[in-house]
Amino acid sequence: MAGGDGDRARAPKRHKSSAPSRSIDETAELDYTDDVDDDVRDADREVKKRDFTKLELKPDHANRPLWACADGRIFLETFSPLYKQAYDFLIAIAEPVCRPESMHEYNLTPHSLYAAVSVGLETSTIISVMSKLSKTKLPREIIDFIHASTANYGKVKLVLKKNRYFVESPFPEVLKTLLKDDIICRARISPEVENVKQRCLPNALNFPMLEEYDFRNDTVNPDLEMELKPQARPRPYQEKSLSKMFGNGRARSGIIVLPCGAGKSLVGVSAACRIKKSCLCLATNAVSVDQWAFQFKLWSTIKDEHISRFTSDNKEKFRGMAGVVVTTYNMVAFGGKRSEDSEKIIEEIRNREWGLLLMDEVGYPLVIFEVHVVPAHMFRKVISITKSHCKLGLTATLVREDERITDLNFLIGPKLYEANWLDLVKGGFIANVQCAEVWCPMTKEFFAEYLKKENSKKKQVLYAMNPNKFRACEFLIRFHEQQRGDKIIVFADNLFALTSYAMKLRKPMIYGSTSHVERTRILHQFKNSSDVNTIFLSKVGDNSIDIPEANVIIQISSHAGSRRQEAQRLGRILRAKGKHQDRMAGGKEEYNAFFYSLVSTDTQEMYYSTKRQQFLIDQGYSFKVITSLPPPEELPNLKYYTLNDQLELLAQVGVFCTCCFLLVNSLRHLNQSLSARDDMIGIEHLEEDSDGKALMKARRSAGSMSAFSGSGGMVYMEYSTGKGKAGASKKPKDPSKRHYLFKKRYQ
Repeated sequence: MAGGDGDRARAPKRHKSSAPSRSIDETAELDYTDDVDDDVRDADREVKKRDFTKLELKPDHANRPLWACADGRIFLETFSPLYKQAYDFLIAIAEPVCRPESMHEYNLTPHSLYAAVSVGLETSTIISVMSKLSKTKLPREIIDFIHASTANYGKVKLVLKKNRYFVESPFPEVLKTLLKDDIICRARISPEVENVKQRCLPNALNFPMLEEYDFRNDTVNPDLEMELKPQARPRPYQEKSLSKMFGNGRARSGIIVLPCGAGKSLVGVSAACRIKKSCLCLATNAVSVDQWAFQFKLWSTIKDEHISRFTSDNKEKFRGMAGVVVTTYNMVAFGGKRSEDSEKIIEEIRNREWGLLLMDEVGYPLVIFEVHVVPAHMFRKVISITKSHCKLGLTATLVREDERITDLNFLIGPKLYEANWLDLVKGGFIANVQCAEVWCPMTKEFFAEYLKKENSKKKQVLYAMNPNKFRACEFLIRFHEQQRGDKIIVFADNLFALTSYAMKLRKPMIYGSTSHVERTRILHQFKNSSDVNTIFLSKVGDNSIDIPEANVIIQISSHAGSRRQEAQRLGRILRAKGKHQDRMAGGKEEYNAFFYSLVSTDTQEMYYSTKRQQFLIDQGYSFKVITSLPPPEELPNLKYYTLNDQLELLAQVGVFCTCCFLLVNSLRHLNQSLSARDDMIGIEHLEEDSDGKALMKARRSAGSMSAFSGSGGMVYMEYSTGKGKAGASKKPKDPSKRHYLFKKRYQ
């Protein structure tokens, strides 16, 4: 039979050993059905997980503030009369998930229960208090989970003696179990303390290490004469956080989480004053080093000769047997060749037993400040290099996009305390911020370029340079400067946008390449001069820059969907301002700080903005959406009002992107490894400051000898030498007098 019907009638071939085959359509349909069944089963499991009908309510449930679920989730009613007591208890045993105004959600985890027993809570106490506060009978699953997570805590201790770490336990069977582990056994030969601590965590061998420092009975390390000044009066939540660290008369290693502007520096200095031993304080940059040194002198009685700074510009040594050294992570972790002075100081840092590791954005024998950066490789190296009896980490945002935040449990220690942002706002301890998302429609010309397929790699620059966004930014700056007299910080991750905005509006800017002297000068003018009310900052201003005078943030571009960055930038304006009674709930000033996030509508930036806000929303903040900014009557007075100006700006964006593409392609041609994707056009990539230079690594690149002479920025013009002019003649050279190597060329 000829034709297509014959082909359709022929039975398909199959191997003898195979099952009866199905047609492609049948197989696809079955696969689709399997997927649907999986989705249905997942949905059923999710429904059962959130089905609380089997929970038995207690007769007096209305007087109890907690709902405890079998899956480890706990819900707290903030309107309960027992809220404060229940909050203090929950923050010690569980991880906060979401804390809006009326209802908080927490989650029990092995790490959170490990932190609970580390601050002195016993297993029986945790279960009994939860039972008293719970509206329902505690599920058996939760009780078993608490027992399993806390049973082995305290059986193993990590002790530092004579600059060497020892693992101690009164239980011989526990030591035998540890020695059977390959990682711990190898650590006896080549000590890797962080790996040993990681293996002992609940998710591995489940013998969490007890790391405490009996500083009062330490007669080996010399004492440091340092007390808190009388005017240094820690607030209630600061005292509570310190009590978690020094609850049993010893110093526990761990992390304290407080919002930006809530006084983390005073907590760190207070901890150093209680321990009274040598303290190593690590910060992220030179500006932060200066600020920490100032905080030590401001709040404590430490003498000037007992505190030193170790940066690329300042290589100071403290005098005496004990003191405080304030430096950066990069200065300690730098593995390249150092100057002679730096080598002497770094050897002293490595060989000394530090009483306290204080880390600004990490963890050290002092207080660890801004710990969320710790999981980075460099900071892991810092912690392994230095020998400290106690590590304290201070941060505002215990969140990372790479989900490596749990590494802090073995790098530093468990979370000791975490404050609730909204409670501090109501108490007047931090500013009450009005958060707003300003929607800026893309202009017709910019949006047309944005939609072109060939422009996919310059979309970030296009929505950052949106003329409507520029005008919204200019209007907000004028409004807050002229009508309210505010101090404004404008953030931009994109350097092209940062420089374009700042130069067009004639405002000072600070970014990665700005020298330390210039940064200090700009910040001093911003704080003390009425002539400088607005500064532009790149991502260098996200952390550890103390600008208490600022009360307005305008964000024009950001690092994709980073929740941490959003919270850190908000923290720049959280420092309490005005009178305390006016800041309290119901006071005169409903809002005394403003955070604006400018977003180009119908672009990828909308998605990123939603993701970025999630952490702040979980802390109880809300974002208002503003769609009509600036007002129509103000448009003629703002930049880029005419179509010609907008087209000129679009042309500048095109030229900039073209130059970036050419640079990227030339680097690829030279087989260079790029540190950033080529679609991250104009995004600043910070190099760490180490020993005076920005981590200068050996790198092969195309260039010319003129670059070595410093002439890279010079422009040379070629002028005529007179050849071809009338009367100009040149005498031919005698071939016989030429060098023998060049004779053949002219024959």
